Amino acid sequence: MTVRAVLGFRRWRRSPLYRPTDRHEAWLTLAALLLMAVAAPLLGRLCGSLTDDALQAAVESQRAQRHLTTAVVVRANRDGTSPFVQDSESVVREATTRTSVTAVWKAPDGTERSGTVSTTSETTAPGTRIRIWTDETGAPAMRPMDASTARTHAVLAGVGTALLAAGSVEVARRLVLWRMVRRRYLRIDRAWAETGPDWGRTGKGN
Repeated sequence: MTVRAVLGFRRWRRSPLYRPTDRHEAWLTLAALLLMAVAAPLLGRLCGSLTDDALQAAVESQRAQRHLTTAVVVRANRDGTSPFVQDSESVVREATTRTSVTAVWKAPDGTERSGTVSTTSETTAPGTRIRIWTDETGAPAMRPMDASTARTHAVLAGVGTALLAAGSVEVARRLVLWRMVRRRYLRIDRAWAETGPDWGRTGKGN
């Protein structure tokens, strides 16, 4: 597309109808094409890379701070809900119903803890053993983010940034083009206002 635009621009320059404003508009379009074809993908790649680095660091931090432990169900909660009923990965990976239960477990330091947690286990009878995630203090926590999930989020961030950059370039091009066309018509109106009253009179306006 860019090559054809350049070739068309060169042929158009030889036309007797070619105006300076046409040259400016052609250069504006060419610059916008180059920005959308080169700069936008590069910006998206940079954003995706930076996002991936940050998310991978978060993954390592969560893996170090969160622990998988065994809890024993005390009772199932009919109306109670847990703030850890779902996490970002469970929503993507599985459409499993999670049940809120009251359970007891041991914190990393060995102290006994109790509270409301959620489980995908089909059996929630008292005494059932379930696996839950806790933080360093033993409080219930969400599952740590997976490295592949973090990478997917980074890719989406990069693609979104590239599309946003390309869209911004196109909006800027249209805005500049609108101002150029408006300025052109203002000059035409001023020229017509100066020559219009003498239009068609012999010997006038020469």
